[in-house]
Amino acid sequence: MVKEKLTPNYIFEASWEVCHKVGGIYTVLSTRANTLQEKFHDRVFFIGPDLWADEKNPLFVESTDLFAAWKAHAQLSENLSIRIGRWAIPGNPIVFLVDFQSFYAQKNEIYAQMWDAYQVDSLHAYGDYDEASMFAYACGKVVESFYRYHLDEMDRVVFQAHEWMTGMAALYLKGAVPAIGTIFTTHATSIGRSIAGNQKPLYDYLFAYNGDQMAAELNMQSKHSIEKQTAHLVDCFTTVSEITDKECQELLDKPADVVLVNGFEDDFVPKGSSFSRKRSQARKALLNVANRLLGTTLSEDALIVATSGRYEFKNKGIDVFLEALGRLNADRTLDREVLAFVNVPGWVAAPRSDLQERLKSREAFDVPLECPFITHWLHNMEQDQVLIMLQRLGIQNRPEDRVKVIFVPCYLNGADGIFNKEYYDLLLGQDLSVYPSYYEPWGYTPLESLAFRVPTITTDLAGFGRWANRLQANSVFKDGVEVIHRTDSNYMEVTEAIAETIALFAKQTEKEIRAIRKKAAAVAEQALWKHFMGYYYEAYDIALRRAMEREEIE
Repeated sequence: MVKEKLTPNYIFEASWEVCHKVGGIYTVLSTRANTLQEKFHDRVFFIGPDLWADEKNPLFVESTDLFAAWKAHAQLSENLSIRIGRWAIPGNPIVFLVDFQSFYAQKNEIYAQMWDAYQVDSLHAYGDYDEASMFAYACGKVVESFYRYHLDEMDRVVFQAHEWMTGMAALYLKGAVPAIGTIFTTHATSIGRSIAGNQKPLYDYLFAYNGDQMAAELNMQSKHSIEKQTAHLVDCFTTVSEITDKECQELLDKPADVVLVNGFEDDFVPKGSSFSRKRSQARKALLNVANRLLGTTLSEDALIVATSGRYEFKNKGIDVFLEALGRLNADRTLDREVLAFVNVPGWVAAPRSDLQERLKSREAFDVPLECPFITHWLHNMEQDQVLIMLQRLGIQNRPEDRVKVIFVPCYLNGADGIFNKEYYDLLLGQDLSVYPSYYEPWGYTPLESLAFRVPTITTDLAGFGRWANRLQANSVFKDGVEVIHRTDSNYMEVTEAIAETIALFAKQTEKEIRAIRKKAAAVAEQALWKHFMGYYYEAYDIALRRAMEREEIE
């Protein structure tokens, strides 16, 4: 007989990215929040760092009414500084923003406590380890305080910690409030990301790497220690993809209890005539900036291709994308103009004033600006990896070049000084996206691209790529996504495959492209949270049952 799954009455989730848009974890939390709210109705609480002491956080709407009595009690009796409000996202979930500064005074005692109870090695801490740990410890204290003030042993409660930065919160609660079921989710192991980022072959030798040894070699002992100990000691250890689960098995010596596949919601995607209008506006904006920068008039039919994400040159596959564009530019059979964008935030100094002046003008320009391949000046122009590779490849954006490449090294937040549009308002103007990642536990950027009906190229080293591989047939772009096989040693093959796939896409008829775009949206629909929430309920059940067993033993 199948047991009915235990469901929590209350859920707490802690992450450095609650009301703090940094990367993919923000997308995981913010898009899933509405689904949780519909089920738990203000009994799900997100906990994030209070980093906006002197300025307004646009993602947080503070409330003076929510849990006012507990907040006053926590401040007066436990010296906990908390701001309570709602996250300005669909579902508007309740948020606790925690000021953790006061815990620095107890840092040594906290670290000693973590060593004595859980063998967490904080001796080699540096960089952001202290900041993350003090936040995590404060999160644990906040949840404990709320539990003792509002809840009791009859309430089923789970606490989910995201990434090593909040692992200490889960460990603290295991000792302080054993009735709470603890879940730890690693979205990418700290040591795996470090191995890949240090140009070491991660996948060919994954079976042979010892996580502890590599942590010592790469000076990652403390982050690796809190991550590994939390993975082993929480009630339910989870990760986000099959490929990251293998990484956890080898580097943390612990397979995931549940793989929490990342979903998303498409409520931010325009519909109907609004979509068509915004797509047209996006294409005009992209072509306009390119024409002003290049001093040319590109065809309205130019194929617009782009990549985006964090500036991790190898891990995100920026290198192979540029290499592929160089090959494509040398392809004599290419009979369609290709306009490629690299939307990756760099060390921006300022938007180009000469480009801004041209954008204000109604003139048509036939002379390119100086450096006609970048929209913003950088502080480190001579050391920038994208610019160095463009020079090495001989990509100069000459009038006779069929492929033009433009580097947009800023956050597309609507106020960058050149486009002045949000990222999504430009994404839907693309014809094709390319995310040939080397290290990518999941990969929201290709999934978002599909949601906007922009077909995408990715690799099977991305969690999303592996998931998509199981959906599609073998023919190119059968389902709006092309997944390229990537290993530690097939760089040139990946480059050739990207160039060939872009060239093939450029030859598609308008009717064929419409069918591909429709398929792309259909793939994205299969990744909506409603299809993946069952994994979370499995994790909740495991955590609650183990917490109950712990309570019975005690």
